[in-house]
Formats: sequence, C-alpha cells, structure tokens
Amino acid sequence: MNLSNLKPAVGSTKAEKRIGRGQGSGHGGTSTRGSKGAKSRSGYSSKLGFEGGQMPLQRRLPKYGFTNLKRVEYKGINLSALESLATQKGVKSIDVETLVAAGFASKNDRVKILGGGSLSVALEVTAHAFSQSAVAAIEAQQGKVVKL
Repeated sequence: MNLSNLKPAVGSTKAEKRIGRGQGSGHGGTSTRGSKGAKSRSGYSSKLGFEGGQMPLQRRLPKYGFTNLKRVEYKGINLSALESLATQKGVKSIDVETLVAAGFASKNDRVKILGGGSLSVALEVTAHAFSQSAVAAIEAQQGKVVKL
C-alpha cells in the first residue's frame, strides 16, 4: 500500500454538487447561479411560455374557429374489421368489450360501426352508434344491431 493506490471507502463520497456550503466547497459565493438578476434570487419561477417580457408566441398567433365542448368523438370501425374478427375468433356476437380485447378500440372509446368492406356472416353487433350502410349490411345477413 502506498499513496498512489489509496481510495475512499465505498459509500463515503457522493457525485452530486453541494451548492451553497461556503467558499471551501468550490460552489460558494453565487452558488453556481451567476451574479445578479431574477434567476439568481431565491423564490424565482417563470410562467410557462414567458419570453423575457417579449409578447409570447401563444399571444402573437391569431385565434379563430369554434370548439364545441359537447362534441362526442367516436372510434370508427369498419365491417371488414368485424368480418376478420368473426372469422379469426369464431364469434357470432361482437360488443365493445370484444373490440377492446381485440385491440380495435380502447376501453374509454365510444364505438361507431361504419359500412366499409363487406360482411358475409350473421352477427349480433353491440355498439354506441352505427352508420346507415352498416345497419343495412348487418341486417342483410340476418344479423342484429343493438345500440348502447
């Protein structure tokens, strides 16, 4: 053992800076904050989007249009997806839980069945909404439509 291979004990040193612990720490004085200005003071926090007094971007851009707060969003699922699900799983009844389990929708989605594709199996379909073409295609195969 000699001075060239001495090491501190395991756990006795930390990698983080200890700021504001006097001049001997190497991080005393201004405590790595620089000198003067609001950012060097305690309690400083800036608003989201603050640009130093310049007019912020979200206030410079024009606002237009209308957002309907009562709008209901639907997850659209075509008949072709129902057809593939019925043939793969061998089911005769498809509801929202079946579609969520198959990955076509998430559990909070409202589901609307759309008329895209064709249907060759009689299915009992339960969903929140249906297009007219989807209802016609399902009933043409002696299937049943149930609205939630």
